[in-house]
Amino acid sequence: MRIVWNGHPALRKKAEAIGEITPEVVSLGEKLVKSLLNSPEEGVGLAAPQIGISRRMVVIDTRPPEGAPRPEPLSPGEVVLEPLMPVVLVDPEIVGKSAETVTRSEGCLSLPGVSGKVERPAEIVLRARLLDGQAVTVSCRNLLACCLQHEIDHLDGILFIDRISQAERDEAAPVLRKLAKEEHRRHERQKRYR
Repeated sequence: MRIVWNGHPALRKKAEAIGEITPEVVSLGEKLVKSLLNSPEEGVGLAAPQIGISRRMVVIDTRPPEGAPRPEPLSPGEVVLEPLMPVVLVDPEIVGKSAETVTRSEGCLSLPGVSGKVERPAEIVLRARLLDGQAVTVSCRNLLACCLQHEIDHLDGILFIDRISQAERDEAAPVLRKLAKEEHRRHERQKRYR
């Protein structure tokens, strides 16, 4: 499945809850994993709306490259989730967050060529289900916390560009317009070949 770009309506819609984990839900999870792993750009997460499907599901893979040193100690969430990565999370939600914040540069597979600094809570508590139905509630820090917040934002129709400074948004505007035009062209071509 192709990753949709700025301008696609699914990126600005609040996604529907999954509820029951059916074979179709498992299939969607597999498509999300394949889309992330086969993306021409390097990414650490992908939400279902980014493949044009407005459902509350994300895939996360924040493992460091093999052999790379870890700059930060593991959070409990990394201890639980990293061995499962790329891991699909069903109906993920943030049920707690720290007052402490951290600012990181973010990009997005749906906004190639755009980046900006985003301030987010340094620690969150995630509640979600895995594709096998197992419920998880874990405390997350580091890149994992940032990635989860970014992907859960997608499920609420929020893009990271909504959280960057006005100066960075102004700088990104020409690229965002170009992506929206290309997304419209891609959508029209796809309709013709259906």
